[in-house]
Amino acid sequence: MSTDATVIRAERYAEIGTIIRRDATALIGRWAKRAAEEQPTAKRVHHAVLLDELPAFLEELGDGLAAAGDANPSPHCRLANQHAEQRWETGWSLAEVVRDYRILRLVVLEYLDETLDRPLRLTEIQAIGLALDEAIEVSVGRYVWNREEQLRKLENGARLHADALREADRRKNEFLATLAHELRNPLAPLRNSLEVIRLADDSPDTVRQLREVMGRQVEQMTRLVEDLLDVARIAEGKLVLRTETLDLRSALEDAVQMNAPLVESRRHRLSVDLPPEPLYVIGDPTRLIQVFVNLLNNAAKFTGAGGEIRITAIRDGGEAVVKMVDNGIGIARETLPHVFDLYTQINVATDRSQGGLGIGLTLVRRLVDLHGGNITATSPGVGQGSEFTVRFPLVATPTLQEANPEPAGEVTDLGRHILIVEDNRDGRESLAMLLELVGHKVEVAEDGQRGVELALAVRPEVLLIDIGLPVINGYEVASQVRTALGSDVLLVALTGHSQPEDRKRASEAGFDAHMAKPIELSELQALLARWHPGR
Repeated sequence: MSTDATVIRAERYAEIGTIIRRDATALIGRWAKRAAEEQPTAKRVHHAVLLDELPAFLEELGDGLAAAGDANPSPHCRLANQHAEQRWETGWSLAEVVRDYRILRLVVLEYLDETLDRPLRLTEIQAIGLALDEAIEVSVGRYVWNREEQLRKLENGARLHADALREADRRKNEFLATLAHELRNPLAPLRNSLEVIRLADDSPDTVRQLREVMGRQVEQMTRLVEDLLDVARIAEGKLVLRTETLDLRSALEDAVQMNAPLVESRRHRLSVDLPPEPLYVIGDPTRLIQVFVNLLNNAAKFTGAGGEIRITAIRDGGEAVVKMVDNGIGIARETLPHVFDLYTQINVATDRSQGGLGIGLTLVRRLVDLHGGNITATSPGVGQGSEFTVRFPLVATPTLQEANPEPAGEVTDLGRHILIVEDNRDGRESLAMLLELVGHKVEVAEDGQRGVELALAVRPEVLLIDIGLPVINGYEVASQVRTALGSDVLLVALTGHSQPEDRKRASEAGFDAHMAKPIELSELQALLARWHPGR
């Protein structure tokens, strides 16, 4: 008896081939039941798609056994390739694929043994085994190819991810270097101004000039820090919009007014074309002004002296469309798709003196997105100007009360008795001097414990309490003072953290208000004017 595969394949096995072809459905039923019994936790063996090619596979297997073959594998191997593909896509392991064939082999042999009126011949068993071994070889080969292809894709993906991480790291390092540069810029004139004050006589003209210089530089540093905080708040989903119905034209007019000094200093020709009818949108007025301030500031910085900037606003169906066009340095083709990405610098080498952290346009896009709008940027190329288009959904004309809200209460010059609890000496003393200059009586404490003791001793009307205090923190100070003095004292939290959860925790500790450092005197004065003891 020959064991040569070519000899076994060349013989005809008409009887068993016919039975396998004829009873394919019965064989499939037995195979499915047996597979489920042997792998009860592997639900994928019940997946309908795994049965799709089996009828054709068994028919081809039966035909191949019934007809005289040749040295080449039988046609059923073509379907074995599909068998492997289906099982790969369904999540089978390689061991499960091989086991699947072994179960099929046992089912076929048992069925033939039951159906034939004679014992199976050894050559018939060899022929069935050889045919299924050929199918296993094809299926395993396809399965391994799929796995290697997946590994290649994973390796390519890992390489691309590594490249993206390297690029992100490069941009982060560039951002940190730029941040250091931008923070040093205002520090230099501040230090120079202090040195001039030390050396010069108290000349009113000199003091006035230095005051203006220091004011501009502090505003610049404040703007840098606020932009950084805003980007972080948006990224963490913690930026809260205080929305109302407003006319978008007013936000544009305010932004133009705020940027007027920069535009005038660079002698730009600025034209603003707004429609006669209102453009009502739902939005946070402060944040919408911030969007247009950043865009106009960007246009002014990157447009040469004497350049042209055009702002237009129109109604386009159900949208308000604002376009800001300049004839400045433009945007390179390769930079344009990334212009709104964090830390992206536009033509830094061209105009390094204008600086910037590369976060302004990122902040603009995210604020626009939060308002349900969208923003696009176009540019013909370097040296050919830029155009930014912002779209916001319009809303119906508001009622008279919405359009004309009640005016806020007037700020009075009523002096208050204030206790400042702050561990930073310069911050504590400078704030005390400022409040005394506007007519308040001020006490100071350098830590939380001293703050509580002084509050109970002098019983001030107002406490301005830093949160990060030594000995006991600001929350504990507020809790103790509130318990002792009740509602006859106004407690205001001073902190560099102004997230919603910070405000919530401050309120729970007994604070009446929460102000981010550095505080605006006008905001504090307005708060003091509105507050009355016992409320």
